[in-house]
Amino acid sequence: RSRLYKDDVEIEISNKEWAILEPMMMHPHQIFSKSHLEQKLYDWQSDVSSNTIEVYIHHLRQKLGKDFIRTVRGIGYCIDQPSD
Repeated sequence: RSRLYKDDVEIEISNKEWAILEPMMMHPHQIFSKSHLEQKLYDWQSDVSSNTIEVYIHHLRQKLGKDFIRTVRGIGYCIDQPSD
C-alpha cells in the first residue's frame, strides 16, 4: 500500500490505485487512455476486466475528491493542476 497526503491528512491507497495514479501525477494535464492505464495494471493482474479502470478511478475519486481526476469523454483521464 502507498500513502498520499491531502490537506495534511494521510490517505492510504492500494498498489493498483497507485499504478494508475502515478503516471497521471507525473504528467499533469496529459490525457491517459483507458488502454494505457490498463497496461499499468498488467503487472498486478493479468486479466483486466472491461470496467477495471473505471472502478479504480472511482475509488481514487472517493479518496482524493471527485474533481481530482478529470474524465475526458471518449479519450481518457487526466489530473489538472489546481489553479491558484
